[in-house]
Amino acid sequence: EMHSRFKGVLMPDIKLIDIRKAHLKRQMVGQFSIQLINAIKETLDNGKQIILFQNRRGYAPILNCDTCSYVPKCVQCDVSLTYHKGHNHLRCHYCGYTILFPAVCLACNSVGFTSKGFGTEQIEESLQEIFTDHVIKRMDYDTTRGKRSHHKIISDFEDGKIDILVGTQMITKGLDFDHVSMVGILNADNMLCFPDFRSYERAFQLMIQVAGRAGRKESQGKVFIQTYDEKHEIFPMLCAHDFTSFIMGQAKERKRFNYPPYSRLIEITTKHKYKKKTDLVSIELAKMLRKSFGKRVLGPEYPLISRVRNYYHKTMILKIEQGSSFVRAKSILNIIISNIKQDIRFSSVRFIVDVDPV
Repeated sequence: EMHSRFKGVLMPDIKLIDIRKAHLKRQMVGQFSIQLINAIKETLDNGKQIILFQNRRGYAPILNCDTCSYVPKCVQCDVSLTYHKGHNHLRCHYCGYTILFPAVCLACNSVGFTSKGFGTEQIEESLQEIFTDHVIKRMDYDTTRGKRSHHKIISDFEDGKIDILVGTQMITKGLDFDHVSMVGILNADNMLCFPDFRSYERAFQLMIQVAGRAGRKESQGKVFIQTYDEKHEIFPMLCAHDFTSFIMGQAKERKRFNYPPYSRLIEITTKHKYKKKTDLVSIELAKMLRKSFGKRVLGPEYPLISRVRNYYHKTMILKIEQGSSFVRAKSILNIIISNIKQDIRFSSVRFIVDVDPV
């Protein structure tokens, strides 16, 4: 454990902003609370730099017809298309399927769309409207595709040519900027509400890491976290930089439900272009697994995104507790999958086995 920063610099002061209350009191300007805007103004007036974190790229994740509420979706994946305003198109972030921004609704032919949610592109645009005299840049997958573009953004920020840097998790790790005194996390709830037993761990890690970009050289940095759930159990530990209590709480919960590190996981995914065949093979596989592993088998269930690139997915999780032979379990699993593959009905089904999935 490291209990102090280099040269004894204080850990950043983390403050929560309840945007539920801010919306009720009409204290929001676009995606920003008045409190956050005032903090940004104060930081800029002091000649310091700012990092704003939003773990979603594009302009808006959902485009909605004003008349019939139709949402454009990917033809190959079960996801809505993300609106990228700069290129005036809608794109699937799973397979790359792209269409131009529709002139009329594809369902009812009416004109008029409303975007829901926000990504880094929309944040950059909003900041440019509020802070017209300052340089604002964005660092995400879209702006760093070109050769050396990633290096140029970082170099310009280090040289003080950029006042506010907006980015995804690209900006959270391994960057050391002398003049960043403030970090803003625009929506912490997206990370916390993900259906995965590791979601709290990942959210805590990301927020602690991005918070660590503030105040690395001189005075104590400030971090502002916007959330709809100010009383969430993770925030008191986050504000206190209490990593130990967080890990102890997570370990207790994982032990109760027999998740890593108290067991090892094997995720088995079946894939096929026809949904019925995916259902059939996953049921057959689950039956055979339960004969050997009993209650250690979870599923089969459709994942959060059940169709990607025209393939339907269904997953099962196999838990192997501490003290059991993991090698033996993998051997049994390979035999079961080999037996199923010999069935002519399932010869075209793809099986993906992921040991210790992350």
